[in-house]
Amino acid sequence: MSRIGFRRVALPSSVTATILVAAVAAGGIRQVGRSSEHEPRAAASVSSVPAAGATPAPASTSEEPTVDLDTALAAAVEPLLTDAGEAKVSVAVLDTGSGAQAVYGDGAYDTASIVKVDILAALLLRAQDERRVLTSDERDLAAAMIERSDNAAATALLQAIGGSEALDAANARLGLTGTTAAHAWGLTSTTAADQLTLLKAVFGTGSELSAASRTYLRRLMGQVVADQQWGVSAAGSDWALKNGWLPRTATGLWDINSIGEVRADGRTYLVAVLSGGQRTKETGIALVESVARAAVGVLDAAR
Repeated sequence: MSRIGFRRVALPSSVTATILVAAVAAGGIRQVGRSSEHEPRAAASVSSVPAAGATPAPASTSEEPTVDLDTALAAAVEPLLTDAGEAKVSVAVLDTGSGAQAVYGDGAYDTASIVKVDILAALLLRAQDERRVLTSDERDLAAAMIERSDNAAATALLQAIGGSEALDAANARLGLTGTTAAHAWGLTSTTAADQLTLLKAVFGTGSELSAASRTYLRRLMGQVVADQQWGVSAAGSDWALKNGWLPRTATGLWDINSIGEVRADGRTYLVAVLSGGQRTKETGIALVESVARAAVGVLDAAR
């Protein structure tokens, strides 16, 4: 049952949009679910106190319409999977201004190359603990790993931080609870919700990463090479991102992932889209981009 007393139904995105617009017209939307902010309680008006001898007006029983953002996100995403074959997808999105967020899907996925953001975050934490800046060699490897998605650089830096066990330890500090590092780093297991937590650590302020570390990582994510600028960037502009793509030899199907920050309609969003079972890299990219646009659209409409 939904949080407003009726059965959760996955509505088509067009119907969801109509509900959202109608709710706004009726007096606004109260965001329910994963929003991290609460509405302020309206102060009582002085005029609401009845004069002596006056008959009090009956108390209003109306309430603002409520929208479960997770349900709205499911209604926007599920129609996109109709022709996706065996593909599965999970997405998490956050409006950094309002704190409203939503998640669709809770399964674990292989990271492919998005784990490279995680590896660099762990390296930066290690350097902070040692009270030093990255060496010239580390910076060269970091730039190659994030901007060009260089695999040899990722392997070298994972070894430099102490391997998969050290990556797990760094993730615990960053608040990731559903991610398990693998020696073959592309097979690290994660969830969309955990990737959103990682993005908060990189793009937010309350983070184990220092301001200098966050600025450095964000800058590299904003400079990925042209042929890797797909993914969450489709949902807006002024993006900073990292993508991952991995063909699975056992099935011939693809893992396609994208995480990052994007601006749309004057607001800033963090978006993580994970997927598996994609028929081709191209169809996977198209689905990931459609899901990213749908996710940002849900939060944009909800405000």
